[in-house]
Amino acid sequence: MQIEAAQKDVRLVCEPTGLSIEAAASSDGALKLPRFSMLAYSGGPMRVGGWRYPVVVDLAGMSIPSQYLPIRFGHDSGSGVGHADSIRVENGKLVATGVISRDTAVAKEVVASAKNGFPWQASIGAGVEQHEFISEGQSAQVNGRSFSGPINIVRKSVLGEISFVDLGADTSTSANVAASAAQNKETSVVEKNTNTAVADPVAEIRAKLAAETDRVVAIHKVASKHPELAAQAIREGWDQTRTELEVMRAERPAAPSIAGSSGAQASAEVIEAAICASFKLEGYEKKFSEPVLEAAHKQYRERISLHHILMQAAHANGYTGQIFSADPAAVLRAAFSTFTLPGILSNVANKFLLESFNAVEASWREIAATRNVRDFKQVTSYRLTGGMEYEQVAPDGQLKHGAVGEMAYTNQIDTYGKIFQLTRKDIINDDLNALASVPRRIGRGAALKLNDVFWKAFLNNAAFFSAANKNFLAGVDTPISIEGMTKAFNLFNDQTDPDGYPLAVPPAILLVPNALVVLAQQLMQATELRDTTASQKYATSNPFTGKFGVVRSSYLSSVKYTGNSTKAWYLLANPADLPVIEVAFLNGQELPTVESTDADFDSLGIRFRGYHDFGVSLQEQRGGVRMKGEA
Repeated sequence: MQIEAAQKDVRLVCEPTGLSIEAAASSDGALKLPRFSMLAYSGGPMRVGGWRYPVVVDLAGMSIPSQYLPIRFGHDSGSGVGHADSIRVENGKLVATGVISRDTAVAKEVVASAKNGFPWQASIGAGVEQHEFISEGQSAQVNGRSFSGPINIVRKSVLGEISFVDLGADTSTSANVAASAAQNKETSVVEKNTNTAVADPVAEIRAKLAAETDRVVAIHKVASKHPELAAQAIREGWDQTRTELEVMRAERPAAPSIAGSSGAQASAEVIEAAICASFKLEGYEKKFSEPVLEAAHKQYRERISLHHILMQAAHANGYTGQIFSADPAAVLRAAFSTFTLPGILSNVANKFLLESFNAVEASWREIAATRNVRDFKQVTSYRLTGGMEYEQVAPDGQLKHGAVGEMAYTNQIDTYGKIFQLTRKDIINDDLNALASVPRRIGRGAALKLNDVFWKAFLNNAAFFSAANKNFLAGVDTPISIEGMTKAFNLFNDQTDPDGYPLAVPPAILLVPNALVVLAQQLMQATELRDTTASQKYATSNPFTGKFGVVRSSYLSSVKYTGNSTKAWYLLANPADLPVIEVAFLNGQELPTVESTDADFDSLGIRFRGYHDFGVSLQEQRGGVRMKGEA
């Protein structure tokens, strides 16, 4: 899964779902295009690559930009199968129907395999705009069901496409496929049961009529203020849920469009796509729907300019001039007179920001726990200790109370940020590259600041990793080697909880500076280590092969930080089990935010501000050991 920007652009491959295909015939016997129907997403948890815990998509927060979304094969934009003509949410599930309208090899393969009885499955591709992590011991109501943590809830998303797949993410369910077995009017059916009782046709007609009457009444009730929409819902067979969603969309305020110089209307999303295409931003095709990409290519052909963007926004807000250089200040005032242009620039800037943010070393993610906080107040975590070991139950069956102590760990977030500006010179020169370079600088600056705060806290650890805490060793036998690894392994495993009992948490991560990464990887990958001296201190087999994951950081040996060393190394527990350090983010927003506006009255330009809310704090000293690597 790929996670990008303040939004997270991710391919969610859902569990195996019900899907059927049938070839419809017209009244004259001519074969029409095959149709399909599918349960695109069941509303339950999914195992998605890149997410440690299962993912549930909240369908109440899913935006469906079009009923005619593309249908693909295996989420490949180059492998089209057809298009949907109805996508709706029913009883906490996502249901889609449509036509296999593409004349491609994969489309023919889907139809041919369905005829042969192959059980095709379906999955969705969605852009994640907001997600929430539900911790262990907590629960959340989603799609009419209750889910217990640990689990990720995607609260807001945008459906991008639906794909045929041969195997979904959850193999515990299956899918049935009904495919055409013959030409013309003959189609095969999947037999639902073996009951041979003959149904009463009159009762069936009455039941269907009653159901249809109930549907029509419900539609009129929901869409009483939208008679045309109600008529469409009745005509096209919508249910009550689908009608409610369409009414909500009809009553939602529409974002203004931007008029191009050719007179065509370009939406804000089309402008964003055109900018991304101009810079060949990696993976941008996955961030927009096919109709948006097609419109961007048709109108701009990857040649949009900064002046073009500003003039279109200004014209949409009533500006009548035709030449940017005639009055740049007036163009800027008009362009920023509504939320349209700031929204476009902020959305595009976030995409460039993410690209640079992710380009900076992020080793901290592999050794730190993360948590969500709601405000800037100090937060306290408690780890339970003491008296929790089971005791033998007395003959009377009475259980004894455990004496519970508490150890507290604190953290507190702060805000970090900076302002950058597209200058008057950038704008006059029509420098579109400046539009990308500014948010890239903001993204890189945010990542560098997060690293700076994190590694200052981690390396200032003389009191945290100490002989008194039984998690530090120094000496000529502590360099990274079989002997040194053995000492670190034993030191970690010999740690006890505050009551003196074994900690019983294994080490998992070998953290090293640049100077030791090659040796560390050799120790973790080599199956044999030979001692060529006469001492023959150890056997040829390597007891530590593949035992720990190697994590490297340039910050460990940087002279800019107190506690730096080219020789010291660490053995740490999995941060999900026992973290030595924690990073807290406001409302779970792990990426910085960038916003744009026009500059102050006395400064012609466009301003961007980036800010990031986070805090870092050392936590459990028993979660790791530090080896000095020298005497």
